[in-house]
Amino acid sequence: MSDTYTPAPVSNKAHYDVLIVGGGHAGAQAAIQLRQQKFEGSVGILCAEPELPYERPPLSKEYLAGDKPFERILIRAPGFWTERKVDMLLERRAVAVDAEARAVTTDDGTTISFGSLIWAAGGRARRLSCEGGDLAGVHAVRDRADADRLRAELEAATRVVVIGGGYIGLEAASALTKQGKQVTVLEALPRVLARVAGEPLSHFFEGEHRAHGAEVRLGASVARLLGDNGRVAAVELSSGETLPADLVVAGIGLEAEVAPLLTAGAKGAAGGVLVDAQCRTTLPGIYAAGDCAAHANRFADGRTIRLESVQNANDQATVAVATILGVTKSYEAVPWFWSNQYDLKLQTVGLLTDHDAVVVRGDVEKRSFSVIYLRDGRVVAVDAVNAVRDYVQGRKLVVEGVAADPAALADPARALSEFVA
Repeated sequence: MSDTYTPAPVSNKAHYDVLIVGGGHAGAQAAIQLRQQKFEGSVGILCAEPELPYERPPLSKEYLAGDKPFERILIRAPGFWTERKVDMLLERRAVAVDAEARAVTTDDGTTISFGSLIWAAGGRARRLSCEGGDLAGVHAVRDRADADRLRAELEAATRVVVIGGGYIGLEAASALTKQGKQVTVLEALPRVLARVAGEPLSHFFEGEHRAHGAEVRLGASVARLLGDNGRVAAVELSSGETLPADLVVAGIGLEAEVAPLLTAGAKGAAGGVLVDAQCRTTLPGIYAAGDCAAHANRFADGRTIRLESVQNANDQATVAVATILGVTKSYEAVPWFWSNQYDLKLQTVGLLTDHDAVVVRGDVEKRSFSVIYLRDGRVVAVDAVNAVRDYVQGRKLVVEGVAADPAALADPARALSEFVA
């Protein structure tokens, strides 16, 4: 396969049988699935970035740490897209959708009509809204350009403040600490990972970051960023304390890119665009997948949520393509996630929403254990730290909503597979 991509010319009135907006995991998967399912119509991917589709999770992990070159995080080799006749419309952003005319307008004035539209635009990193949030030296890690800008400034930096104790913030803190930086993590809530993990896991990761030399401040609200000649120099907390900073990394969440769809009349929900079980929006011929797609999820007790994960992006893209091709398929995959920090591999399956019991099994001190979450006596989620077997076997417990005795689950001598009928 060729290691180069040959771009296709695009006229001002281009047409694609399937136009995909977004070149991330969901957009790439949609195009791959179309060709794997022998779809012979024209396919185009409209992407605001200049890059061919690549994996985003390594940006705050291996790529930021310099352990993986960009070529190794490409989703497919460049020549794949040429050989599969998938046109990459790079460095163009969709700014308007005309649902009736079935057309998208881009920021350079191009009008692209479509037979079907898959909206897989994902989201953008939420920026700091406080004073000084736009100073030089303040970074997010959402795309390659973000990571490259941060990497370019690292050599001259000693003190880095990471705002946000979620996965992105902690992964960035891990990568930066391993590079010898003095890292301070600021989390406004009483514990890190508060929205996505139970207390045992939060306390474990807090301890790990401190053990590796990072400072973790909990209940720490940022008042403003202070600058020196237009560049960040310090972070001022609401308490009045000032922390010197050569760089600031903000990991404070994602805002879904759905404004053009909502303006066109699509129904929104959960900060994204609403889709049904077949990934159809409320606009005819328009589908959505990935971080921006809000859907009713049975693992969230039927509530409408968005899932920001590679798994969700791939699964929803596959369902959207099946629907376009007239195949009956519904989205109902179990959510799963992962995070790499230092030498720790965290694997999560299920959603711990509204759990009422927590079971820890394994040896936390030996850094190999799992946390099992139950609701009404049934397993709803499993967090596994350096415990692959628990993750693999726990997956079935979550999928089937297995009822189990917490004391029995806590016994590491009993394999989780024993609890499945």
